[in-house]
Amino acid sequence: WSRGLGDVYKRQTESGIELKILQKIYSPEEAEMALKIRPIPETAEVIAQRLGKPVPEMEAVLDDMVGKGQIGSFKHLGQHMYMFFPFVIGVYEFQLDRMDKELTELFEEYAPVLLKEFGGHAPAAARVVPISRDVGADLLVHRHEDIQGMLKEAKSFKVLDCICRKEQELEGNPCKYPVEVCLSFSNEEDAFEKDPLGRVISKEEAFAVLDKAEEEGLVHCTYNVQNGQAFVCNCCPCCCGILRGVKEYNAPYILAKSNFVALIDQDECVQCGICADERCPMEAIVEEDGDYKVLPERCIGCGACISTCATDAIQLVRKPDSEQDTPPADLMDWTIKRAATRGVELKLD
Repeated sequence: WSRGLGDVYKRQTESGIELKILQKIYSPEEAEMALKIRPIPETAEVIAQRLGKPVPEMEAVLDDMVGKGQIGSFKHLGQHMYMFFPFVIGVYEFQLDRMDKELTELFEEYAPVLLKEFGGHAPAAARVVPISRDVGADLLVHRHEDIQGMLKEAKSFKVLDCICRKEQELEGNPCKYPVEVCLSFSNEEDAFEKDPLGRVISKEEAFAVLDKAEEEGLVHCTYNVQNGQAFVCNCCPCCCGILRGVKEYNAPYILAKSNFVALIDQDECVQCGICADERCPMEAIVEEDGDYKVLPERCIGCGACISTCATDAIQLVRKPDSEQDTPPADLMDWTIKRAATRGVELKLD
């Protein structure tokens, strides 16, 4: 059964570490059921009919699996949907309330393989969203580039602890950054009433979390799609798997940079060094002969360097058209394109 799930995730190793993780998360019966849940949203009624089970029994099984982080659920058009999620972004994050030292050690052993595989196939899994207030008002900003706009559209919100910081704390590496900073949001009313993770908050509280993250210099990351974003992670450079994948494992498709890049006005810069020493998560700002400059090839266009610049010498500017990219239309488009580059055949019927 665990080999079956290993085949689904396509990340087999010689050590079998991924199977140990799956055995920690799933019982044989749960794994067998997980393999029957499709990677597209379905209601409990549809799944029950397909598997020949009574609806109440099926719904109870599904809700129990959601509570254990083995599958995911969400509200869509007023109905609760269930779906088999990838390991990341998905089952790994769903282990927030079940994370212990054993699981942490297993994850850390698996991380080099996981992050290289996860970030080894186009399109990129996650995308940097620039700090909105740092993008010039005269610049065109698309919806997927505007996290403030996404939250303004949403009707339901919850905040969660960062699982990456929780994992690192269990590993004996506590993080200096706030832990409760990961946001989920939805255009559905009462979207999180059955969600076991995090706590429901108001729109005002969600914006306060976003402001705190920006004040701390954290990087906004979300799905690499134009529409259908449901979360924003506020990532630190020391713990978060996405940034670690970029910096430590050179995984080219784990994170798409924003279509902006930081630019320093040398006439306004007073060479304080705060942007390079304290703010940039990618070491993309360097000092040369007393002046600070941005390395465009390393800059991810997050805007973390801007808010603490005392002289407003740094700004985000849009990259040339030839260097910009457009993400997939939505999660289904992303899934199809990702499966194609991995050589995986999606079986949705």
